[in-house]
Amino acid sequence: MEAVSRPRVKICCIGSKEEAQLAISYGADALGLVSHMPSGPGVIAEELITEIAESIPPPIASFLLTSLQDAEAIIEQQRRCRTNTLQLVDRLPPGSHQRLRAALPGIRLVQVIHVRGPEALEEVLEVAPFVHALLLDSGQPNLPVKILGGTGQVHDWKISRRIREAVPIPVFLAGGLSAENVRAAIEEVAPFGIDLCSSVRTEGRLDPHKLERFFAQLERSSF
Repeated sequence: MEAVSRPRVKICCIGSKEEAQLAISYGADALGLVSHMPSGPGVIAEELITEIAESIPPPIASFLLTSLQDAEAIIEQQRRCRTNTLQLVDRLPPGSHQRLRAALPGIRLVQVIHVRGPEALEEVLEVAPFVHALLLDSGQPNLPVKILGGTGQVHDWKISRRIREAVPIPVFLAGGLSAENVRAAIEEVAPFGIDLCSSVRTEGRLDPHKLERFFAQLERSSF
């Protein structure tokens, strides 16, 4: 997909309605709500996800992060949580994305690709025709206890750039992004969107000073 003038911003690991409104007030275009994960930060109960999702005004996107791999279980989870976007943090069996799109019309599918090397491009080309966007992260899904996000680690942006140029759908960039490196990330990858969590938090809580600094740096980085 072609570069955009200003990347959208998704603030992940939202833990309350107050955090949701704080992120929106600083300019967030999307909010991430984390359901059960094998590891990592930001997990909250489905009941709270539902409450927060209901409080998010349009046109802000509400992302349900799910580690489930069974299509029927994902469908049921989305219907409980009622977000407008599904962020699929693990690989799904063949045919799963088609099943999700048929069962959940109007719900956007964002597939996470964990960029561990050039082989990520092959995975991207397999899944891109069946989803609405990709999110490139730095997880380790092959470990005994999977790491499916929230690593705070940067991956090889050169590969991410190749992926962005190879697909016609939006690409979000995640993994260790902060006010310090967002300019370099935009220059290297030119993503549709930026996804961050820990770099705008202090002791796990969303920090308005860090949000202000990040968005100020983002505006200076726009091209």
